[in-house]
Amino acid sequence: MGNAQYKLYYFEFKFRAETIRFIFEAAGKPYEDIRFAQSKWPEYKNESPFGTAPYLEISNGSQTLKLGESIAIARYVARKFKLAGKSDEESAIVDMYADLITDLMNQMVRIIVEKDEGKKKQEQDKLQNELVPKCFQLFDDRIAQSKSGYFVPSGLTWVDLYLFNFIDLQGDKVDDLLNNNCKHVKKLYENVRTNPRIAAYLKRRPVTPF
Repeated sequence: MGNAQYKLYYFEFKFRAETIRFIFEAAGKPYEDIRFAQSKWPEYKNESPFGTAPYLEISNGSQTLKLGESIAIARYVARKFKLAGKSDEESAIVDMYADLITDLMNQMVRIIVEKDEGKKKQEQDKLQNELVPKCFQLFDDRIAQSKSGYFVPSGLTWVDLYLFNFIDLQGDKVDDLLNNNCKHVKKLYENVRTNPRIAAYLKRRPVTPF
């Protein structure tokens, strides 16, 4: 699908779709960013392959492909736009660390959906005091090893954008998160934030709580 047109469907917030948006933006590739209110979800649900959001519609002439699952979509567009690593080995490293970030994102979901305040605090404590310190030290070590300011030596890939998204989702806790002695993670965050294409997108994107 060399001349494909892309439509990304998701709710009116960042969360699961933002990494995909970052990939399009970093690659400088056009796409239609379709955001809808949660009340409108029934109108879109039947169009999604798995009845979930986000989903991506790819059209090229008479051919149309729909993809569901945020990480599958991210990997697909990253490969298409050369943001998945320069070798099989780099791609494997990217995928490996992306799976760790997914663990963090899934923990955020547990916190969001938990109704019991006591259990919610337990899950929040697990994220802040157990998962984040462990994972961020692994991230920091890997970024230091790559010597590029990113996860792999060749430079920016979608896992860097994924980590930036996770950090960005922390809102007013970002500074605390970046001041935990993981200096290489902080450098990666700044590298992504100041990327000209990402910086331009950050200025114009809608303001949402998460």
